[in-house]
Amino acid sequence: METALLVALGLVVGLAIAGLAVFIARPRTPAEDPAAAQRAAEQTAAAQMADQRIVELGARVQQMGELLAKAQTQLQSSMHERLDAVTAHLGTSMQNATKHTTDNLQKLNERLAVIDSAQKNLTDLASQVTSLRAVLSNKQTRGAFGQGRMEAIIQDQLPKGTYEFQYTLKNGRRPDCVVMIPDQRPLVIDAKFPLEAVTAFRDGKTDDERKTAAQRVRADVTKHINDIAEKYLCPGETQDTALMFVPSESVYAELHDGFDDIVQKGYRAQVMMVSPALLMLAIQVIRQVQKDTQMREAADLIRAEVGQMLKDVRLLGDRVKKLQTHFGQANEDLGTILTSANKIEKRGARIEEMDFEGNGAPPANVIPAPVRRIKAAGEF
Repeated sequence: METALLVALGLVVGLAIAGLAVFIARPRTPAEDPAAAQRAAEQTAAAQMADQRIVELGARVQQMGELLAKAQTQLQSSMHERLDAVTAHLGTSMQNATKHTTDNLQKLNERLAVIDSAQKNLTDLASQVTSLRAVLSNKQTRGAFGQGRMEAIIQDQLPKGTYEFQYTLKNGRRPDCVVMIPDQRPLVIDAKFPLEAVTAFRDGKTDDERKTAAQRVRADVTKHINDIAEKYLCPGETQDTALMFVPSESVYAELHDGFDDIVQKGYRAQVMMVSPALLMLAIQVIRQVQKDTQMREAADLIRAEVGQMLKDVRLLGDRVKKLQTHFGQANEDLGTILTSANKIEKRGARIEEMDFEGNGAPPANVIPAPVRRIKAAGEF
């Protein structure tokens, strides 16, 4: 646009200069003087030449204007094309950026959803841990927790009738569980393990606190071992060994690592500490022993059934032999019948070959058949 204004301004300036030159070159009315006439002719020729130059200059200015206009048109076209290309590229870039941003936001939302779910699970787990700590902080609820875990293991591994909870012994004591061993002497299992001292030992922060808690652990567990041995080990009524159930694998490992003297006292008192995994293993061994005993008790019945089965097999063999005899006799009878049929067939063939129209007498070996008269109904 600025280029067009410059071209127009140049044309106006050129026309003004041409008009001024024409005005200057216009002849004045001279006096009658030959020299003046010659000068006037020269001025007229100069004016004509100036006019011609002005025309040429106007043509060149017009040509330059056309060239400038054409260049401006080309420049505008090129600018428009480049602007269109830049706009298209910018639009594509913006579209790609928008899509990429949308995808990232979607992925971010999915991850936030996963994080929210994980946070919810952590909150639930924290509440469960809190409730579990509340359960374990109370002696009665902790005993019920150990009792429930022991009962779940027993019920999952043994069939009904091979165990009993709160079984009453002859001395009036009632252990948490007894498992019936094949020799009818029950195995006693106790689930009331003292966890207060172990918890205090774990929570101890100083050496003195841990030392005091360790002494308490030894005292409480030793007392519990002695109580089990005195209350539940009844000679001739129960097994010689009782099981003390420890409801935590970590507590069981800690007792074996740091309190081996207590474990040895339990061995000497015939009281075995078992963790949930060891109790499950012991119950599986007892179940296998029960199955073996049942197989031994059923051995006589199996032997009697096998004897009856052998008798049935021998009887079946005798009957097969009789059937074979009958089949042999039937085969002989069938052979005799086939022989008679063959003879009859041969005699019939010879009869067909005889010539009954001749006068010859029948052969001597032909037995005359009796002629029987067919009587009407009512005739005798």
